[in-house]
Amino acid sequence: MQYGLTEEREMIAATVRRFVETEIYPHETEVERSGRVPPELAAEIRRKTVELGFWACNFPAEVGGAGLGHLEFALVERELGRGSMALTHFFGRPQNILMACEGEQRDRYLLPAVRGEKMDALAMTEPGAGSDIRSMRTAARRSGGDWVLNGQKHFISGADTADFVIVFAATGEDTTAKGPKKRITAFLVDRGTPGFTIRPGYRSVSHRGYHNMILDFDDCRLPDAQVLGAVDGGFEVMNTWLYATRITVAAMCVGRARRVFDTALAYAAGREQFGQPIGRFQGVAFQLADMITEIDAADYLTLAAADRLDRGLPANREIASAKLFASEMLGRVTDAALQIHGGMGLMDDLPLERWWRDARVERIWDGTSEIQRHIIGRELLRPLGA
Repeated sequence: MQYGLTEEREMIAATVRRFVETEIYPHETEVERSGRVPPELAAEIRRKTVELGFWACNFPAEVGGAGLGHLEFALVERELGRGSMALTHFFGRPQNILMACEGEQRDRYLLPAVRGEKMDALAMTEPGAGSDIRSMRTAARRSGGDWVLNGQKHFISGADTADFVIVFAATGEDTTAKGPKKRITAFLVDRGTPGFTIRPGYRSVSHRGYHNMILDFDDCRLPDAQVLGAVDGGFEVMNTWLYATRITVAAMCVGRARRVFDTALAYAAGREQFGQPIGRFQGVAFQLADMITEIDAADYLTLAAADRLDRGLPANREIASAKLFASEMLGRVTDAALQIHGGMGLMDDLPLERWWRDARVERIWDGTSEIQRHIIGRELLRPLGA
């Protein structure tokens, strides 16, 4: 990995940072208060993102994307992490899994998503199946030449604004030495399809305005043309195209932590007690030192994992390490920043309490900290036959 960013990569990061500061920051307080993003504001962010040339920047140039590599895209996500997720959601980054589209699916789903004409959502998690994908109960069965989908998904981010959803469902079961093993298939399901209902999910204390939804499938009939990838090939599609999503979480945690740190640093330099800035007290200065050290470490860990992907090297352990460390680092940094601000840090006059709440979910979604540690341990022990 080349330490230090090239001029082009610095420009990418600076461009996105300016966009977040000018187009996202001014609306955060109102979104936090109301818990929603007005449709006209969402449309404006989408339009400006397209004009900037960053819509679908995670897609290759041959399908109309900006063609950024994993490292460049991590820089984009890092800067977007500074802003409210409810708002940066409309700085469109369609699911890379859409690259599995074939034939008419490309014109109906992939290309409109890349052009910013349609938005998607990804649906895997169920009330009884989170990290354990194979225990999902949503199932699709053959009937009259079609697939009939039944079941429920929850915690589905972005489904409230999605034109279509990528849904994973069980389509069979194999008998193995370790017991029954479900076969999984991915489907493209349009909003408005009979038997498909999108309804409000749970009220979360993290990322207000960025809604999680519940999806109900009641004899939802789908033709073969809605199968994404091969029948029973859901895991292959998932592993091929969703491999690096944890880097996104890690990168966004780094960006948010830098914003939190900047706020705490400015406060420590300006707030006076006992006749001097509180930053001069060792108890505060040492906290700042620990914060920036952890942020830098998480930043390099994340960019190094992305760089491995760009170079075609195995990166499963490195990605898991980045996601684990960056998400837990963000929790420590936001807690320390709140402590530096004292009682005012808990008041909603300042954004500290919001950042504190928002940080908590990062250790849960896209694979809990426990799952990341499992991945890391497995990758370490496998070469030794353990």
